[in-house]
Amino acid sequence: MSIYISGSLAFDRIMSFPGNFQDHILMDKLHQINVSFMVEGMDERRGGCAGNIAWSLALLGEKPVIVSCAGRDFDPYAKILKKRGLPLEGIRRDESLFTALCYITTDLNGNQITGFYPGAMGVPSDYAFASLNPDADMAIVSPGNMDDMRRLPGVFREAGVPYIYDPGQQLPVLSAADLLNAVEGSFACITNDYELKMICKTTGKSEEELLGRTLWLVTTLGAQGALVRGADGSEFHIPAVSPRTVVDPTGAGDAHRAGLIKGLSCGLPMPEAAKLGSVSASFALERMGTQEHTFTPGQFRKRYEKSFGALPVALG
Repeated sequence: MSIYISGSLAFDRIMSFPGNFQDHILMDKLHQINVSFMVEGMDERRGGCAGNIAWSLALLGEKPVIVSCAGRDFDPYAKILKKRGLPLEGIRRDESLFTALCYITTDLNGNQITGFYPGAMGVPSDYAFASLNPDADMAIVSPGNMDDMRRLPGVFREAGVPYIYDPGQQLPVLSAADLLNAVEGSFACITNDYELKMICKTTGKSEEELLGRTLWLVTTLGAQGALVRGADGSEFHIPAVSPRTVVDPTGAGDAHRAGLIKGLSCGLPMPEAAKLGSVSASFALERMGTQEHTFTPGQFRKRYEKSFGALPVALG
């Protein structure tokens, strides 16, 4: 069985400003703003939706194929992925570009100023998928290169491979036709509550009409868990799993998708798979960054059983 994770790979550079942005901005001069913030620290972390999902899947014992494009500075990232046993065959390298890079500066009030350089994310993966197996393989199309997000749903649909569509932060640049084409025939569409409303607004379709095009709508609700709705009219609320502490919510959604995909790959029905998603997300919440969390099979099982009873799948 192969799991294909399409989406972005990126470096996140996170800086801390020991003050408040508002104290350095003249509100009557916003039309000609020119400010500089002296930060007190900078951390570089691995990120990108495809990398994040693959990271948590590796912790759960899977070795998904990342379908993406990276740049000439990707070697340290690639080394970590390889150390985790993740294959690199699906990652195209463009030596003329840098890997996508996100600069995030946060002040003492939690306000953020973010600059994003797409770099190699602007290059389609062009992965050939030599041997797709509709009876064993599965895939997720997550936020990344726009050509990939438009092309790959059709590739998986034509091959009969069940796929999850997760448009996420690329929603503002996806047209109604893009969204409807991708949702049509998908196994599931996963979003948060705001993103689902954006899809409905852009397409002019209600949530019920979207369920006529996909088998499952999975809506993550943060601390309220997730809402899982089936095309057959079924509806399930999956509670969130409490972390030991909440340090950083960034990346929890990607970790949730990884746990859910793990469950589906083991043959669980969607509502049961979503429980694994809730547990996986709780570990991501406990660490700063999107690929800094780790857990053993035993730790995952213990947390799952505390919330939901006996773990129905084998890990590792």
